[in-house]
Amino acid sequence: MAATTNGNGYKVIGTRPIRHDGVDKVTGRAKYGADYSFPGMLFGKVLRSPHAHALIKSIKTDKAAALPGVKAIMTSADLPELADKMEAAGEQAINLAHLSANILARGKVLYDGHPVAVVAATSVHIAEEALRLIEVEYEALPAVMSVEDAMKPGAAILLPTLRNKEEGADKPTNVASHLQFKRGDVAAGFKEADFIVEREFKTAMVHQGYIEPHNAVGIYSADGHATIYCSTQGTFVVRSLCSAVLGIPEGKIKVVPAEIGGGFGGKTTVYLEPLSVLLSRQTGAPVKLVMTRGEILRATGPTSGSTIRCKMGATNDGKLVAAECWLAYEAGAYPGSPVGAGAMTIVTPYNIPNILIDAYDVVVNRPKTAAYRAPGATNAAMASETVVDELAEKCGIDPIEFRRMNGSHEGTPQTVGPPFKAVGFLETLEAIKNSPHYKSKLTGPNRGRGVASGFWFNVGLQSSATVNIHTDGTVSVVTGSVDIGGTRAAQAMIVAEVLGVDVNDVRPVVADTDSIGYTDVTAGSRTAFATGWAVYDAAQDTLRQLKERVAKTWEKKPEEVAFENGRFVPASGNGVKPMTLKELAPRLARTGGPIIGRAAVNARGVGPSFVTTLIDVEVDPDTGKVKILRVTVAQDVGKAIHPSYVEGQMHGGTAQGIGWALNEEYFYDDKGILRNTGLLDYRMPTCLDLPEMETIMVEVPTPGHPLGIRGVGEVPIVPPPAAIANAIYRATGVRMLELPMSPPRLMKAMLKKRASGDSQAAAAD
Repeated sequence: MAATTNGNGYKVIGTRPIRHDGVDKVTGRAKYGADYSFPGMLFGKVLRSPHAHALIKSIKTDKAAALPGVKAIMTSADLPELADKMEAAGEQAINLAHLSANILARGKVLYDGHPVAVVAATSVHIAEEALRLIEVEYEALPAVMSVEDAMKPGAAILLPTLRNKEEGADKPTNVASHLQFKRGDVAAGFKEADFIVEREFKTAMVHQGYIEPHNAVGIYSADGHATIYCSTQGTFVVRSLCSAVLGIPEGKIKVVPAEIGGGFGGKTTVYLEPLSVLLSRQTGAPVKLVMTRGEILRATGPTSGSTIRCKMGATNDGKLVAAECWLAYEAGAYPGSPVGAGAMTIVTPYNIPNILIDAYDVVVNRPKTAAYRAPGATNAAMASETVVDELAEKCGIDPIEFRRMNGSHEGTPQTVGPPFKAVGFLETLEAIKNSPHYKSKLTGPNRGRGVASGFWFNVGLQSSATVNIHTDGTVSVVTGSVDIGGTRAAQAMIVAEVLGVDVNDVRPVVADTDSIGYTDVTAGSRTAFATGWAVYDAAQDTLRQLKERVAKTWEKKPEEVAFENGRFVPASGNGVKPMTLKELAPRLARTGGPIIGRAAVNARGVGPSFVTTLIDVEVDPDTGKVKILRVTVAQDVGKAIHPSYVEGQMHGGTAQGIGWALNEEYFYDDKGILRNTGLLDYRMPTCLDLPEMETIMVEVPTPGHPLGIRGVGEVPIVPPPAAIANAIYRATGVRMLELPMSPPRLMKAMLKKRASGDSQAAAAD
């Protein structure tokens, strides 16, 4: 791989090597969290609430404890009491108390599936039998399931201590927070508009749909140290959260990352990990817990359902002049929905001089939400991109041209933060406009073509990396970033590029929390950007040290050694024989010892991402079923380190967006009990529901990054629902304002339109 050039000045970056962990995964040798087993290991199971909202009057565990094989039973009474810290430490301690109560309910349950007790036994079956013997007395309370109901005066209060500054310090509320972003004069802007579109949208709560269940193995040692094996997107997050919840110093907790069978933002917090340590401390044995699919859907973090009102205005010539947006997101049982991100992204693709955005984080009797790929942005784009499409139609302007006329570019002010640096939004629009898909004709009845765009700001944060040179000239690169999207290969490619070696001679390693410097969670589209930056710097540090060793060998100064085409050469070209890394490596012991390159970054200057998605659909007029005919995705990817994995991210995010658009939703009954707790009823798209996707990678490098990397994993999920809604409109004449646009919901809208048309025709007669 190192011997070929890809046309961009790189020899490795931009090529498509086979992923380094591929063989282990396809042969079954890779170890996932539930694969770990230890001598004397016990098995844990969690008792969960059958109510959406209820007081816990009593918990009796005597019968369960007497069952042979049961070794420990614990409730929230066995967790450290955190309430005394809340007033002194403020919001951080309150969030910690909420996290602790989400792990094991304190005093009341707040959603169907809320953990109430946990058992450790010598087998899973005994643990399950013990759960049935635990007697819990509940006092049922009214379930508050929607943001509208939660925000009504007199609504049942979920958290008696929750306060909102706007509503007063003495008034309990279900509205955890209210954010507002404002620019210009919205009233004046709407007066300037020739066309105004105002719509209300609803999106359903959906799950990330990762295939691997949550799991954890906890081992608490006699010396007070704990080791956790688990499936997580962030080992250091697990360490810090377990430390806080259990009162164990971080330095006494080691978290070992297993391979991960999907996360998409849903494995960035803790559920089972503290329980495994707590049970291990009580029993003196390793304890494993693994969730069932029903537990995952009932009691881990989905993303928020939402209600969004979006009003936008444009002049006759297609200039967007004002936008007013109201967003209320379901936080679940505890505060922390991604409504802030929704507010920060909803109109950011466009240069609108007058904006007013109000965003509300609302607690409801549903599981505490977690991140899901560009969290909050997909809900928001469903609203704004549908309204933009309608405005383009009213102006008589092609929907892509309308977006281009108003699109953000370098220098455009963001909703929050400084003006954009170099971004590729306009380039994605141009790429779609020039694509074979857009230039093709869509023929046939009940078919429509829709387009939508999306934005995600991405993050940087902290990462560490080391690069080790081995005596045979091979290299290992060690990071703390769990690989959920091919980042092992990307890190190896960066090292191979800098050191001029074959990418197959670089071994990427994901280390535990004791073996690498602090590294933030694999999320926010930060890993290739920030950890890649740390790897690049560590490789450069390695190269500097190698030059020093070559200089010592040649009896020259380090500045007299150059590195070209994978070889060390004299800078002055004075006839010294060039040397490769493989030739130098065996001499390291004689020239100073091992070489370890190190780097740590707190990455700044993040490059945000834009994407434009074009989708063709066919609607069955008799059933309302939507068939996806063709999809093209154009995304600004900064610099594609491994193009195949970038394309994979574009495919994956788009597929998830399509599922969100057409089928996926949490369905609760009138008592707040989740009714679709399996993947037969919670329907994600399969290969039978999706066409081959066409991808266009636009490369506008991120300014300031040594390789121009821009996060790519999240933004592809943002536009598909709106693009499909716009396509459905062109196929049926119906504007869909609610997700998912499932066959029953779409059929109802089409029948309503037909009835309206028949009535108008009858009136005309």
